[in-house]
Amino acid sequence: MKKYFAHLRPMERRLLVATAVIFVVVLNWWFVWPHFGDWSALHVRMADATDKLKLYRTAIAMEPEMEKQVKVFQSSGGVVPQEDQAINFIRTIQMQASQSGVIVENTSRQTTHTNDTFFVEQIQNIAVTATDEQLVDFLYKLGSGASMIRVADLELQPDTSRMRLSANIRLVASYQKNPAKAAPVKTATPNGGTPAGTPPANAVPKTGLPPVKVSTVKAP
Repeated sequence: MKKYFAHLRPMERRLLVATAVIFVVVLNWWFVWPHFGDWSALHVRMADATDKLKLYRTAIAMEPEMEKQVKVFQSSGGVVPQEDQAINFIRTIQMQASQSGVIVENTSRQTTHTNDTFFVEQIQNIAVTATDEQLVDFLYKLGSGASMIRVADLELQPDTSRMRLSANIRLVASYQKNPAKAAPVKTATPNGGTPAGTPPANAVPKTGLPPVKVSTVKAP
């Protein structure tokens, strides 16, 4: 290569060097320069991965506490069968209205939302008339305790006598969605025997029919 380069004329040498420089510049522009920002991008990705790792570790460390809270949410509000939830909701409203002296003028049809993971929401719109003390007592006691009833919307205006309040209230009750079912209790017997009242494996079931006599006929 050196001998070949030494036999070239000065102009040819300049042309060869310029061509090599242009070739190297083109290679760098095509393959090297686009990746100048990869190092900083790698640092950013590493920082994001470290933050996510810290977040995941924090969430894993909080798992026991979260499980306790999930159990509390699952057991909140008592267990009411789904077919009785609407009746239980309106009955609770009527009982508390009677205790607080609130007059329920009108009730609308209940609607049900099941989008929540743990609860079924029953929504009830009611129109009531009461004094301010009675209305506050009604709403406060309705939302206290384990009833899981809360006020989603409230419209107030004076009634025709200007002595009482007329209110349109939207109430939402949350009932447990999938109550845990108790496991069946197995009766233990001594010496690993069969529980009392369990028929043996070879026992013939009772049908209530009279026993059939089978006669044997001898061949002649």
